[in-house]
Amino acid sequence: MSRWADQDDIDFLLDDTETWAVVGLSGDPTRTAYEIAALLQRRGKRIVPIHPAAAGGDLVVLGERAYPTLADVPMPIDVVDVFRRSEAAGQFADEAVAVGAKGVWFQLGVVDEAAYRRATAAGLRMVMDTCPAIEWRRRGVSGRSAG
Repeated sequence: MSRWADQDDIDFLLDDTETWAVVGLSGDPTRTAYEIAALLQRRGKRIVPIHPAAAGGDLVVLGERAYPTLADVPMPIDVVDVFRRSEAAGQFADEAVAVGAKGVWFQLGVVDEAAYRRATAAGLRMVMDTCPAIEWRRRGVSGRSAG
């Protein structure tokens, strides 16, 4: 397993965090971001949708108010979960550092080694190229509690 899928980091993000900002989460239930955000909620996480369409202030997804940027979120963020292509994802690792998040999760297929180096150098836990659903499923019932 690669250094950016370190089991200790995965366990910390899944078990020891509460508020997940989900970058790219719109109100479209057919999108993967929506499915994963709903799973996060079922596992006891608070989700904060981050989507440019929230600029008007009236976008609500899965019962939570959406914000256009991470900087607009008025509460502490534990994890920034990024549903963007690899070439666009790095800025959100930098923004996670700027807002004081504890960690960054780049979803399956999303890899940016430079962003990983920047985020971990700043003290954040970071996981790339995997999904919370996969990790929870892989643990089965023998893993640590899921939330």
